Amino acid sequence: MQTSVLLSRLARSVIATVLCTALVTPAFAGSFEVEDGCSSEEVSEVSRLYVDEHLVATFTLDHDHTSQTAHIETAMGRTNHSYALCGEITIRRHGGTGVEIHQVSGEGVLHDPDGHHLVALGARNFTEFYLADPDDPEVVERHPGHSSLCTPPTS
Repeated sequence: MQTSVLLSRLARSVIATVLCTALVTPAFAGSFEVEDGCSSEEVSEVSRLYVDEHLVATFTLDHDHTSQTAHIETAMGRTNHSYALCGEITIRRHGGTGVEIHQVSGEGVLHDPDGHHLVALGARNFTEFYLADPDDPEVVERHPGHSSLCTPPTS
C-alpha cells in the first residue's frame, strides 16, 4: 500500500512540474531570420537585436566572419513586434588613413515577420541602422532616428 501512495505522490509532483513549466515557458508561434554582414568599408562590427525589448541576437563580425544569421522565434498570439538594432561599427577612413567608430541604432515594427529573411542595413555613412526585407518591404516599418533602447551607458 505504501508503494501506491508513493507512486500517486510522484505522479502528482510530475504533473505539477509540467503544468508550472508550461505556465512560465512562452509558447512560440513562428520564427524569422535576420542576417547581418560586413560591407567592404567595415573593419568590424558588434551589434545587438532586440525584439519586443528582449535581446534575441548578438552579431560579431570581422574579416574572418563577414556574415552571421540568427534564427528568431516569435511569441504566440502576436503578429506585430517592436525591434531595435544597436551597434558599433568600425570603418576604414577614406584613403585608408585610419579607422572611425560609429555608434549606430534604429528601431521600428515588424509586421507578421514569420517565415521572412530580414537583413540588417546601414545607411548615410553608417549613421542609420535598420532591418529590411528586400522581397517584401511591408514587413518592416522603420521609425526615424535612433533607438532609446540603444543609448550607451554613461559613467
